Amino acid sequence: MVISRRRFFIGLFAIFCAVFAWSAIQPHDYFTWFLEVFPALIALPILFFTYKKFPLTSLLYGLILLHAIVLMIGGHYTYAEVLFFNWLRDTFDLSRNYYDRVGHFVQGFVPAMVAREILLRKQIVHGRSWLFFLVTCICLSISACYEFIEWWVAVASGTAAEAFLGTQGDVWDTQWDMFLALIGAISAQILLAKLHDKQLVQLERNG
Repeated sequence: MVISRRRFFIGLFAIFCAVFAWSAIQPHDYFTWFLEVFPALIALPILFFTYKKFPLTSLLYGLILLHAIVLMIGGHYTYAEVLFFNWLRDTFDLSRNYYDRVGHFVQGFVPAMVAREILLRKQIVHGRSWLFFLVTCICLSISACYEFIEWWVAVASGTAAEAFLGTQGDVWDTQWDMFLALIGAISAQILLAKLHDKQLVQLERNG
């Protein structure tokens, strides 16, 4: 079991490296690319250093990789210019490139499972209703803090941060971002709770 988990982790790391290398080759601009992929670069060493002392469920490792890939694609093209979503916009006469909406949904979906796993394994929360509420609050807080960071970067760098913000002329973009993160957090807990609980039990037995 330990070997299979290790191979799974190595496989995810290989995928991360491949996508990261692609993302870093001639992105839209390196300033935006760095801003977008920075959270993934922070998470990577944390996952390595905690792998033995506090290994996560396979579900969570996979979700974190998914989030990292979303960030790296957004960093390569910028969230307003991802090619497939440009095609969707043009083909269906949409008002904007919606990749940033996907990104902020994932920004709620994945952190929800991270928060859920930590709160349960550290026995911080016991009641499941309180668990659902607190996980949702944590994700909204993360989303709000990220909007603060976007604001500060925009103030500090001026128009250079326009691609990072990705508002595409929508005055309600910040509110949409946080709303999508909220929907993502709620969806993750509803859809993945049973699978996550099962993997937590297996992890505890094998730990």
